[in-house]
Amino acid sequence: MTPAMTVTVLSVVIALAAGMLAWLAIEVGSGTLKRYKSSFTERAQFRVREFFLFIDPRQLFMLNVGAMLAGALLTWLVTGSVLLALVAVAALTFAPRLLYARMRVRRMRNFELQLPDALMMLAGGMRAGAGFSSALAQLVQEAPAPLGQEFSLMLREQRIGVTLEQSLNNLAHRMPTQTTILVVSAMRIAAETGGGLAEALERTAGTIRSRLQMEGKIRALTAQGKLQAWVVGLLPVLLALVLAKLEPAAMDLLWHSRIGWATLAVLFVLEAMGVYVIRKIIAIDV
Repeated sequence: MTPAMTVTVLSVVIALAAGMLAWLAIEVGSGTLKRYKSSFTERAQFRVREFFLFIDPRQLFMLNVGAMLAGALLTWLVTGSVLLALVAVAALTFAPRLLYARMRVRRMRNFELQLPDALMMLAGGMRAGAGFSSALAQLVQEAPAPLGQEFSLMLREQRIGVTLEQSLNNLAHRMPTQTTILVVSAMRIAAETGGGLAEALERTAGTIRSRLQMEGKIRALTAQGKLQAWVVGLLPVLLALVLAKLEPAAMDLLWHSRIGWATLAVLFVLEAMGVYVIRKIIAIDV
């Protein structure tokens, strides 16, 4: 076999191998993307319903994919590192879950803040002679979200035949906070023992208001610790970005070598541990 034929055969083999690898990568990537899309849309459909939003989960999936591609491209343009671009893609993959958790915490917090006034309104309506369902319907018309939405769902459940106890349990399941559990327990005990539900609601509203005031004081006193956690977490990142602009040659080893990648991984773990410890210290349960 002449050298020219050998080169030709090797070129054909290499081309076939490259084609097979490309086909395999496309098949694996498309299968992974389909599974991720199915899982994402299923979770998103449940979560948007929980927030009483009417958004197509497929639009949220496309938005998430676009954010991942844009984040990877921006990271690669800024740092020139493919590894950091992949890290950005992985981080943006988990970003919807973190955003959902943050929105859920904020929603439950707003629900707790609205509870005392809502309970007093219910108690006032029942003292005026209205039944519990009538007072609840009046509250739903006047209360803002999210409390109005949750109590509206509770009222609809009762209209289709769900018992008061079961609707209260569903409310506690949707809003699993200590304040909601306290309200549900007080209303259930008053309904079972035959006591005055209006008086129970007023006492519960006073207890919740005192608890919320105590939590507000604690949050004000621990605000400095939270700020320190943010400073500790962001200062090394900002310093690394500034040095990358001022001394790109010195920082090039950190972005484009295995030793630099290992150093970044260790720094990330230590930063996460520091922020976690600080948040645990300032997390005071009332």
